[in-house]
Amino acid sequence: MLTLYHSPHSRSTTITAALCAMGVADRVETRLVTIPRVDGSGGRDPANPHPEGKVPLLVHDSVEIWERGAILAYLSELFPDAEAICPPGHPERGTFLSLLAWYGAVMEPVLICEAAGVRHEWITAAIRGPGEVAARLSRQLRGRDWLLDCGYTVADTLLHGPFAYFPEAVPDDPAIRAWVARCAGHPASVAALEQDSRALASA
Repeated sequence: MLTLYHSPHSRSTTITAALCAMGVADRVETRLVTIPRVDGSGGRDPANPHPEGKVPLLVHDSVEIWERGAILAYLSELFPDAEAICPPGHPERGTFLSLLAWYGAVMEPVLICEAAGVRHEWITAAIRGPGEVAARLSRQLRGRDWLLDCGYTVADTLLHGPFAYFPEAVPDDPAIRAWVARCAGHPASVAALEQDSRALASA
């Protein structure tokens, strides 16, 4: 049994969008939980087994998988015939996994530090800065509409996520801006946001 712990309009929306893109949303039970929000609303939900009270959390039988990159990699192995992935054995599998890991290790920390106005030589030495993030995305998009030659994947779902909520953070690069717009308009992204809106309306 697969269970996703999800809170609307949060990091876990990436996973609901990815499930839609993969065509396996009907294979996963989604349980809505509350989380503490930046604006002070919400709160930790005792029904959420995540040890830090965060989302997303995927539970496969009794095994917990957390962090979006790990969840997406896990799902790509669990459903190797799904759409929008590079399954094991795919020629772009290594790049696909690297993008998932790079997001959590570099891209998101850089964007958070930038938004918080936190700058330190240790940060730039260890994880780099906005310029390097923009350069990586620009290089990855060179000559293609999506991050990988095989087309839209859940790597696009993950990496474009913060720009959907914070458009001011989008690098001033035409290729990146066009990619963000394509990702936001992808049917999986639209479906996930509609699901979130319905969930909030019925709460």
